[in-house]
Amino acid sequence: MLLFNNKGFLWLSTAGAVTLASVLAGCKGDSTGTLAEAKNYHQKGELNAAAIVLKNVVETVPDDAETRYELATVYLDIGDGVSAEKEIRMALKHGYRGAQALPVLGKSLQMQGLFQKVLDETAAEARVKQSAGLLCVRADALLAMGKHDEAKQLYLAVLATTPTFTPALIGMGRVSVLAGDVDSALSYADTATAAEPRNTDALLFKGDLARAQNQPEQALAAYDKVVAIAPQHRSAHIEKAYLKTAMGKFESAQADLDIARKLAPTSVLLNYTQALLDFSQGKYSAAQDAMQRVLRVAPEHMPSVLLAGAISLNLGSLHQAEHHLRHYLEKNPANVYARKLLASTLLRTGHTPDALTVLAPALNDPQGDAQVLALAGESYMQARHFGKATELFEKASALEPTAARLRTSLALSRLGAGDQAQAVNDLQLAATLDVKSPQAGIALVRTELSLNHIDKAHDAVMALEKTQPDNAAVQELKGLVYVGKQDPAQARASFSQALTIQPAYFPAAANLAQLDMREKKPEAARQTLLAFLANNKTNTDVMTALATIAAGEGKKDDATRWLEQANAADPNAIAPAVNLVAQYLQTGKTQKALDTAAKLQVIHRDNPDLLDLLGKGQLANGEREQALDTYKKLAVALPRSAHAQMQVAAMHLLLKRPTQAEDYLKAALAMQPDFPAAQLALAELYVRKGWNELALMTAASLQRNHPKGAAGYQLQGDINMAQGKPELALAAFERAMELSKTSELMVKSVNALRAAGRQDEGGRRLAAWLRGHPDDVRAQLYKGETLMADKQYKPAAAQFEAILKQQPANVVALNNLALAYQLSQDTRAADIAAQAYKLANDQPVVMDTFGWILVEQGDTARGLPLLKQASALAPQARDIRYHMAMGLFKAGDKAAARKELEVLMAGNMKFAQADEARALLKQVQ
Repeated sequence: MLLFNNKGFLWLSTAGAVTLASVLAGCKGDSTGTLAEAKNYHQKGELNAAAIVLKNVVETVPDDAETRYELATVYLDIGDGVSAEKEIRMALKHGYRGAQALPVLGKSLQMQGLFQKVLDETAAEARVKQSAGLLCVRADALLAMGKHDEAKQLYLAVLATTPTFTPALIGMGRVSVLAGDVDSALSYADTATAAEPRNTDALLFKGDLARAQNQPEQALAAYDKVVAIAPQHRSAHIEKAYLKTAMGKFESAQADLDIARKLAPTSVLLNYTQALLDFSQGKYSAAQDAMQRVLRVAPEHMPSVLLAGAISLNLGSLHQAEHHLRHYLEKNPANVYARKLLASTLLRTGHTPDALTVLAPALNDPQGDAQVLALAGESYMQARHFGKATELFEKASALEPTAARLRTSLALSRLGAGDQAQAVNDLQLAATLDVKSPQAGIALVRTELSLNHIDKAHDAVMALEKTQPDNAAVQELKGLVYVGKQDPAQARASFSQALTIQPAYFPAAANLAQLDMREKKPEAARQTLLAFLANNKTNTDVMTALATIAAGEGKKDDATRWLEQANAADPNAIAPAVNLVAQYLQTGKTQKALDTAAKLQVIHRDNPDLLDLLGKGQLANGEREQALDTYKKLAVALPRSAHAQMQVAAMHLLLKRPTQAEDYLKAALAMQPDFPAAQLALAELYVRKGWNELALMTAASLQRNHPKGAAGYQLQGDINMAQGKPELALAAFERAMELSKTSELMVKSVNALRAAGRQDEGGRRLAAWLRGHPDDVRAQLYKGETLMADKQYKPAAAQFEAILKQQPANVVALNNLALAYQLSQDTRAADIAAQAYKLANDQPVVMDTFGWILVEQGDTARGLPLLKQASALAPQARDIRYHMAMGLFKAGDKAAARKELEVLMAGNMKFAQADEARALLKQVQ
């Protein structure tokens, strides 16, 4: 594969990466059109006109094999392999000759990157009749699969019988290139053009050879010859555009692509080259759009897969980048550039060990590659192995001693190792190695700032300003230095100067706004950002910043409006949509959240952030099964993420599917053995199954691995409570509270005291906590619950009333107050229960409370439907089933009541109203 890197951009030679232009056009056999008009259009290169004529014929006579064959060849020239495959298969179905049709089928499959399928589909015909065209198609597929010797044998077999067969000559030329024998390749190309001077495939191959030898002008001359012979030759225009892209002649490249697009708008090579051109100009979103058009029809087109990885990396879609790059390396493991890209991606996602694994084969190269060494050094830096990182950066710097970026990285590794003096020296050297680039100087200033060497940072930034007087980033950095010097006036002047130099430079505007916020002037910050927005009307970052200020002021509607504006400014961008969906979820606009996430997820199908938000939106809207499917997709998109496996497990738990949840929890722990959330969830499942010893082993593991964390001791306490051992549980909870004093642990410890018969001590502990934490609503609720448990209903009601003065919409307090009123014969019970139901009409506990109160008050017409609905939502809740049975009894349906009570009696009767249930059953029998 011909692959090289030029100034940080990705260059893929179509001569090798996509295979030479002749792959798509080579081995062309004779074709006989069924319609003279269509054939005439085809010969003139008016491919779209030819396709229209032929499609009209196919609509009229769908079983015309000859027309189908001609249409397939037109689609091949257009570059639409999928449509070509469809039409040639229809031609074969309707009786077209296999000897002629199979080479076309093979080319259509090649165009989609389905090389093994080429061999499989043509194997039978090749055994019977070894035509030159078919052998060439098979040889092209073998060559693309890396089976060079097998391909060579087939090409030579063709040339033995037909010495001047151009596709075979071109094929042998490509074999020679791959073997490093450029002279032989040129000889084959010369033979081909001597035999057929006007053969465009041969001329294209000569152009490709010139390009491979870094002779761009000779290559362009060859392509121009093709265009002179066939002005509408799609491939020639695309090859010219490709070459001009590598030469940095972007406008001219675009002009060539525009010509090619008129000829074949759906061509895979056209869209690939357009993506590469956009990528080379930093137009990553446009490049991604073009790349998606390729991968939709040719997902195995490996050069596109590699380019898609590079595009995703630059867009920050790191998981998508990893997916594409791993897929590419599966097929092309020797490609060092792909390894560099994948390692960079893994480093950015924090998967340092994986990055080193990916780089390992390239590190064994005795010649050494400075970029590979630098990436490995960065990996060790992330792992905080600064000594090893320094060693690798030193080797990289030895290979490229004048590379300022490597000297900068070496300095940062030494900084991490604590060698501050040498680190600063290296940064100073880096700055002198490349005075035209500000990167080393910027790193030096930032380093001095991080070391709190404010005066040295000031000296460094002033020196940098002399060489970079018109650099907005340098002025911004100068402003940050003045912030460190406690000189806001000078800082403001520097940030303003940055905006004067580059009015669209948002970091400077953000820092100006930050100065205003430090001075507690949010309105001034808002005006600063609005002024920036006036000159940069589509900048989503400033809209997001305005939303942040509004949210900080409690202006939720304003925050939402700004985030909606950001989303509207760039509706296909991920970050503004993610922020907007999160805002919708936080403000209770769950349907809007779901709609926004679903709309963008269609465009960015595998984006993990969007999948996560889509799942949250579905869950918020009660679409639990759909949320489960979404989180399963997230787990596929993040195949090595224990957190993604945990989210699927959580959905299964929510859907009452413990077996499936257990499988996913174990998968999460296989990926990340030390994952406390998964360990806690799995231990909870063990407790439900009565496997307390396994659960206790999990608790012990958490305690060993996280000795300063409370989770292991809290888990131990929960297990002891499930075992009916409150004294042991109390000891565990108290140990946990020594590590983390939380309201939850206080409640658990009081529960343990009460279960151990030490109610008074528990009451004192709760009272002491509330004195120290008077605003702890969770603890206040718990106090009310303990009063209810002790049948002190009026004091409990007073406690819940006090909570509702602080939080009038607290559903738990409303629900419990309604119960307290009902149990103390207070007629306000139904009204309070109705308020709770209005706020949470999908919660079975709230439905049960409202329905039960209505039934007890004699209103079974309203109460019984609520109890039935609550029981359907929580079929395992025995107290709710008892309430429903009583409702049925009071409504006069004794048979239904008896049936419900018999179900209760058949199960575990350990619930609060078990005795009443037994008495009612005797009454209805």
